[in-house]
Amino acid sequence: MAKKVLIIYAHQNSASFNAAAKNAAVEVLTAQGCSVEVSDLYAMNFKATATAEDIKGGVKNAENFCYLEESRAAWEEGRLSEDITKEQAKITEADLIIFQFPMYWSGLPAVMKGWIDRVLTYGFAYTQEKRYSQGVFKDKKAMLSFTTRSLESMFSPTGIDGDMNVTLWPLQNGILHYCGFHVLAPQIFWAPASAADEDRKSMMEAWRTRLQGLLEEKTLSFLSLDCFDEKTFQLKPDVQEKQASKEFGLTAGIHLNKPLPPHNQMKAGC
Repeated sequence: MAKKVLIIYAHQNSASFNAAAKNAAVEVLTAQGCSVEVSDLYAMNFKATATAEDIKGGVKNAENFCYLEESRAAWEEGRLSEDITKEQAKITEADLIIFQFPMYWSGLPAVMKGWIDRVLTYGFAYTQEKRYSQGVFKDKKAMLSFTTRSLESMFSPTGIDGDMNVTLWPLQNGILHYCGFHVLAPQIFWAPASAADEDRKSMMEAWRTRLQGLLEEKTLSFLSLDCFDEKTFQLKPDVQEKQASKEFGLTAGIHLNKPLPPHNQMKAGC
């Protein structure tokens, strides 16, 4: 059965490296029989700010407005704005979501963060009961594909920008894994703007090669919700005990005050 892929794309320039990476994904995945849809956030003029305007028919508590609760109620009652519901419908249909973007300030461009804030609403994308390994999207995959301005050596444990595994933790664990997605290793294009033409070509060819087998790749490793106490949300004592003699922590974020496991947020099976 053909897979459905959704690409959430954020770049202002159709001649950019990010645009080329997005186009390569569309071409290669379509050639494999996938149905590929692109949400071009800048071209769509997608609204980045989460406001009361997202709720049709007015809010329930205007004096003490809470976007979290109001958007959940609006989702349950079918009162979210059309631009949000269109994106939610795309997610529902997708087997894989690829986020394609330039890294800004060690994170996402504002328009893409706004897409996450507004589209991944409470109720639709997560609940207190349905998150992490028991998340709403546990039957789907997602991944980050992005460019940096800094060289790879600068995003290292000894580099000035720090370990990229640490930078990726809030994005891959706090957003994607939180919503239940199985997270594929990121595709990182290191500083293409300052690279030689041949190096940029090599980066793109490596991406096209990876895309050939992307749907069969193993995903990154995250801890199951079962590893945590259901009341305190702390690691269970038996899990901590098993890790006591290990050299490294469990993940980039839950590291037990041990050295971070190498490449935990960048390579599957680590």
